[in-house]
Amino acid sequence: MDSAKKHITRQEVIKEIVGFAKRNTVLLIAIAAAAITSFIVPPDAAYLGYFDFKTLACLFSVLAVVCALRNIRFFTILARKIVKLCKNARLCVITLIYITFIGSMLIANDMALITFLPLGYFALSSTGKQKYLSFTFIMQNIAANLGGMITPFGNPQNLYIYNKFNIPVGEFTLIMLFPFVVSILMITVFCIIFVKNEPLIVNPVEEKLNVPRALIYSVLFVLSILMVFNVVHYSIVLWIIIIALMILDRKALAKVDYGLLFTFCAFFIFSGNMSRIDAVSNLFSHLLSVNTMVFSALSCQFISNVPSAILLSNFTGNYRELLLGVNIGGAGTLIASLASLITFREYSTQYPKNIGRYLFKFTVFNFAFLLGLLGLQSIFNIFFT
Repeated sequence: MDSAKKHITRQEVIKEIVGFAKRNTVLLIAIAAAAITSFIVPPDAAYLGYFDFKTLACLFSVLAVVCALRNIRFFTILARKIVKLCKNARLCVITLIYITFIGSMLIANDMALITFLPLGYFALSSTGKQKYLSFTFIMQNIAANLGGMITPFGNPQNLYIYNKFNIPVGEFTLIMLFPFVVSILMITVFCIIFVKNEPLIVNPVEEKLNVPRALIYSVLFVLSILMVFNVVHYSIVLWIIIIALMILDRKALAKVDYGLLFTFCAFFIFSGNMSRIDAVSNLFSHLLSVNTMVFSALSCQFISNVPSAILLSNFTGNYRELLLGVNIGGAGTLIASLASLITFREYSTQYPKNIGRYLFKFTVFNFAFLLGLLGLQSIFNIFFT
């Protein structure tokens, strides 16, 4: 009896370890990469210079406030009111995708997906339109990755590059404006082609919003944005948000994606060490000098866009092309963006038998966006830069 209990306990422990590894694959890879390069470049005082503390503070603050807003169902209530106005399947799908697109501009791509993917499932499954669910999930994923490109805080890699190179806000927006507009057009065209104009009735779900907390959290969110734009010093806003949430919603602090923050830290060490290895520095500098945008977009396909931004920023000063590459490169393979794994996990939970078909559609649509955006941006660069 005791051995059976021990056996079950071991199984549960192994299951937890495997589950943790699956949820934090990129973090574990980042830690391994940092550890390996630390043998080549032993830890010294220069390690402290690897870390971008402002980026970490800004990322934590935005994530914490967004978690607080999610806990009072602010985004879900707002989105459901918008979706309720839809009268046909095409309009509903477009609305869901653009809610995610706009959401990623304000609350980051991963948070937009965590918040709005369940809404997509609810809207389509409750109206008998499950046939559009895989398409909607895939396009919400693309919208989250590409919508966030227009703001410094929309994607984690944007926040890092924006702070590292001190890019003026106006210049940042102009750099990303063309692929942003192209993304809007491509998403709209795909929705018109692949979703029929069928009648749709969305069942209303009444939910009450905690208005006082929504107002307080909105103020905190505005403060976190002002911190990103250097209007208020990041250390002041960081403590204001921590203290406010300790009083109002400690669960929000617990729900922050600390895995993402530690992933940043590990890749700061990895990229800092790599930049101090002469052979690596020379190779990457050469490849980036040939075509920074294309090479950075390609690197995303293998190591994801956040690690690519941190790593490659040490080998080039061409922040314009790097910014374009790591944002456009978020489309493509399943690991091109960390946010894509969120969508895959959500879909596979609902429809585990359709994973193969989903991955095929995901790959086709994502590479259509990747190649389309790279091609059109390259043409734009030839004539206008």
